Amino acid sequence: MKQIIITATLAFCAFLLSSCSIVRGLRTDGKYGPNIFSFEKREVDTIANGDEVFRFPVGKRADWIDTTHFANTPHPCEYMTFLEAFTKESTTQGLLVIHNDSIVYERYWGDFSADRMATIFSVSKSITSLMCGIAVDDGYIRSIDDPVTDYLPELKKKDSRWQRLTIRHLLDMRSGLDFDDTYDLNWKELRYLNAMAKLNYGHNIQKQIQGLKFRCEPGTQFRYESMTAAILGVVIERASGKRFADYLSERVWKPLGMEHPAVINIDSRKHDNAHAFGGISTTIHDLAKIGRLYLNEGMWDGKRIVSEEWIRQTADCDTSYYGYHFNWYNINYEGYIRPEYSGYYALGICEQVLYVNPYKNLVIVRIGRHNNGNTRIPVLFEQMSGAWQKEE
Repeated sequence: MKQIIITATLAFCAFLLSSCSIVRGLRTDGKYGPNIFSFEKREVDTIANGDEVFRFPVGKRADWIDTTHFANTPHPCEYMTFLEAFTKESTTQGLLVIHNDSIVYERYWGDFSADRMATIFSVSKSITSLMCGIAVDDGYIRSIDDPVTDYLPELKKKDSRWQRLTIRHLLDMRSGLDFDDTYDLNWKELRYLNAMAKLNYGHNIQKQIQGLKFRCEPGTQFRYESMTAAILGVVIERASGKRFADYLSERVWKPLGMEHPAVINIDSRKHDNAHAFGGISTTIHDLAKIGRLYLNEGMWDGKRIVSEEWIRQTADCDTSYYGYHFNWYNINYEGYIRPEYSGYYALGICEQVLYVNPYKNLVIVRIGRHNNGNTRIPVLFEQMSGAWQKEE
């Protein structure tokens, strides 16, 4: 038995040593992985803002937020105030509530502030979805039902299923690719962990894409995994002929009057592939403006940024694919189907949340430092929308 343990340990160590990406990740971010300020140690592209700035006006503070009680799912018998739900675990860094286009609640914890950037992780996927819609509007992408190989023709030489993988499949997480978002350091998940580490810390995303295998036919199964958004980012860059950061700056950051430049992680200076799957870092106010854009069905102060149809397809309440469409979640994924005031949201690890509720003219942004345990932030936001409705 002792010899078996020694052999297994040596094999495990050999695997770690052979996996440069895992080692690089451990050196960069430690055993707990990236945090909201890890971008400060990464290669990044700047998403420039413009000279004209939009700022949300400050409205009347919604004092009821501090006093109204909500069920803290998944323990529905436990009730607490909305604010208690965010302070209980001491993980929330920033909370911003925009109602009727004005700030009605804003609070920060620790050393975080309105002007400090934080990585929004998989909320980046939702912004990548926005850029896909814009690329369709601009004519760079003909249709989201186009096969990926129309834009990445080198994949035609690989598995024939690449020619049946569409952009829509990428948006809805139905790629069929043999990839899994795992962060567990155990024997069963080592292959997937290595691939995930390579996506986050490797130096050539396009090369990794070319080495991917399929586990099933595209379009047949839903499986949440970041590689689909990474591929979508490359498709957008190829189709537009522009760096992801430059295109995002030109069509979103400058028109929306962002107050600060943002950044997006890249794989390397040599290859300059954007981490469209989870690498955007921005401020809480500027992230709220993405919510305002969706709230206004793709319009920004009289200017069309993305088609109304794109917003409609994103926001439509649909129970298929676990409520995940166009890289956004419907609240029905959490079991809350309330069409009279149902919202939808973008979600990243550490429970970074951008919540939009068109029925209540409401945008809420939460920035967290760590995962928040049992507190289900989007559901709390949805419950708050219901309480708001009852109070009005």
